[in-house]
Amino acid sequence: MNPERDEDWIALSEPDIDEVESEVVRAALRAPRLSEGPFAERFEAAFAEWAGRAHAVSVASGMLGALLALRALGIGPGDEVIVSAYGWHQIAHAVAWVGATPVCAEINYWTGCMNPARAAQRIGPRTRAIMAGNVNGHPAEWQALRELADATGVALIEDSTEAIGSRYAGRRTGSFGDLAVFDFSQPSALCVGEGGMVLTDDADMAAELRMLRRRDRGDRQSISAGSRVPLQAAMSELAAALGLAQLARIDDILARRKQVESWYLEQMRTFEGIKPPYLGQDVDEVHWMLYVVHLGARFTASGRRQIIDDLAADHIEAAAYCLPLHQQFHYQQLGMARGQLALTERIGDRSLALPLHAGLDEDQVRFIVKTLKDASVNVGAGAAIYL
Repeated sequence: MNPERDEDWIALSEPDIDEVESEVVRAALRAPRLSEGPFAERFEAAFAEWAGRAHAVSVASGMLGALLALRALGIGPGDEVIVSAYGWHQIAHAVAWVGATPVCAEINYWTGCMNPARAAQRIGPRTRAIMAGNVNGHPAEWQALRELADATGVALIEDSTEAIGSRYAGRRTGSFGDLAVFDFSQPSALCVGEGGMVLTDDADMAAELRMLRRRDRGDRQSISAGSRVPLQAAMSELAAALGLAQLARIDDILARRKQVESWYLEQMRTFEGIKPPYLGQDVDEVHWMLYVVHLGARFTASGRRQIIDDLAADHIEAAAYCLPLHQQFHYQQLGMARGQLALTERIGDRSLALPLHAGLDEDQVRFIVKTLKDASVNVGAGAAIYL
């Protein structure tokens, strides 16, 4: 449901834009190039330094970044990639686009991230990579995943499309995979509209990504396609300029979102059975993409739908966190079906995303939580929810 939203709506997400971004974008508009120019190069260099990686390659979206990463690794038809069925951005769609087969592994019930032990059970002779995500900002178990990838000789791809600024074992998310993929569309804290980034420490891999991303005017006169056909997948100069400005003040953006999170925590204490947000072992800090709550076992997926409708009646935008990958039509044609991933389905049916952005104030958060409490009682299941 996408009703016309007026100024009274409390939006699920809003970009954090101020005069800094406006000035930088105006500078990009005055430049002679709106694509493949200096702003993209500067954004790549700044983002690589911020994330602690040697190379960054800007792309038009996170999904395209994942697609280029898979192609750069030579993954295609006949290959398998271990993925999670649970998450907001379905970066695993890139596996289908390159012609490989996604193989879903079960999640950790508490973090929502891929369970390394379950992933190990899914690795077979055709497995070429593990693609694990930092779900809603919570880091995956990267030490165990790294050990698994090294032991089995497969590539490790870090899906960090939902995580900006979170830290695990003293390092930022995006610094753990052989390749890491970011997405900068809403509801990311660093939001440029549409765009993404692929990170790596391998110079040859970075060069391959840039070749696959390119749009070369010389190709117009080519009479044949090369063995590695490039894809027009570059980030625009306007998006790169916006990203560069957002990155310069990302600490402030994240701090203001943390303030909103603290208001939620205070108000959520009035709910029956509420637990504080879970932080896994070796997790130093989590910057949530959205404020996600898990409805208790008394609730059903249809009950969640009613709660979302009740919130919408009070002009609060909320959403089911995700429809698990294996329950989507395309993947059911590949033999996936409900009933294969019990934990994923249990969480997937009851996870509810609430607004989280720096534009919220304390009164709005108080209103959201009160309305959520009323809605949960209205469905006849009581008020038990779990963060």
